[in-house]
Amino acid sequence: MLATLTPRRFLRSNFVDLLVGPHGIDRYLELIRPELTIHDARAEVVSVRRQTARSVTLTLRPNAAWRGFRAGQFVRVGVEIDGVRRTRTYSPASVEGAARELELTVTEHPEGLVSRHLLAHARPGAVLHLGDAQGDFVLPERRPSRLALISGGSGITPVLSMLRTLCAEGHADPVAFIHYARTAADWLYAPEVRALAARHPNVRVAFVATRGEDRGAGVHVSGEAIAAAFADGAGLHDAHAAVCGPPALLEAVQSIFEPERVFAETFTPPSIVLAAGATAEGTLHFTRSGASAPIGAGSLLEQAEGAGLTPAFGCRMGICHTCTCRKTAGPVRNVLTGEISDEEDEDIQLCVSVPAGDVALEI
Repeated sequence: MLATLTPRRFLRSNFVDLLVGPHGIDRYLELIRPELTIHDARAEVVSVRRQTARSVTLTLRPNAAWRGFRAGQFVRVGVEIDGVRRTRTYSPASVEGAARELELTVTEHPEGLVSRHLLAHARPGAVLHLGDAQGDFVLPERRPSRLALISGGSGITPVLSMLRTLCAEGHADPVAFIHYARTAADWLYAPEVRALAARHPNVRVAFVATRGEDRGAGVHVSGEAIAAAFADGAGLHDAHAAVCGPPALLEAVQSIFEPERVFAETFTPPSIVLAAGATAEGTLHFTRSGASAPIGAGSLLEQAEGAGLTPAFGCRMGICHTCTCRKTAGPVRNVLTGEISDEEDEDIQLCVSVPAGDVALEI
């Protein structure tokens, strides 16, 4: 039976892992080349470019262990920094289903350890760790007949993936692509998107600066501005919208379109996370480490870090679930929904939960 297996299927088998010992085949393959792993999804950086002063665009070649993504989804990316793997979430900008190619654009955040590291040190040949693609912010299986793709700042990557995917499919219905950024110097992918629109007459593009000398008249989001971006002049009749960006942009778009015609995602943590938790009184108990701390301000993730602990995290905004932790006792409030739960032995997301009294966490 083993003779009928391909070499890769043979290496994937449990039989091989049993032969090589408790560490598994991947621990030996990575000694040859880090991206050769069979079970662990990894990707080699094959090119690096910097579109703006605050961003870096990486073209990656994933290994065969990676399962791909749908346009609009996000991927957990692990980066080795000083011997420690740091994980963050990024949305690919590339075409859904592209053969073994993945494009990520990372925008620097002032306090972002990983974004600053990649901006300064990303080089061809580096190897990154990949998680499975996640998220429900995707194109409907039945493509909308008229679609507005709207983004703000770094939120351009998932909607650009949608645009590139539609064009690769030969989608011929009207598409309006509208991107908002602070200045023209912050416009990501402007040449590529305009070149794509030049090849596809159904696509119209608008890049909008919201601050500084580049600011144009009427930069606020409006139904008239979105309707004007469609090439067919039919207004917003039967149009759907996909929007990704800060909460204010999402709220503006959601006020224009009927709820069932909008699919959206935000890259900005809710502001309540930064302030919630200050009014609660009590103690946080971290049962695995034996540590404890008085309740302070911020999310449970921030308070655990403030107590000297290092729980796993990814997006820090309630999307990726990397920071999910078992709460054994105590009431917590979810800042996204406002709901308070005092159930024992439940899993919570640390980044969007704040204590509402004494809490015990398995950290």
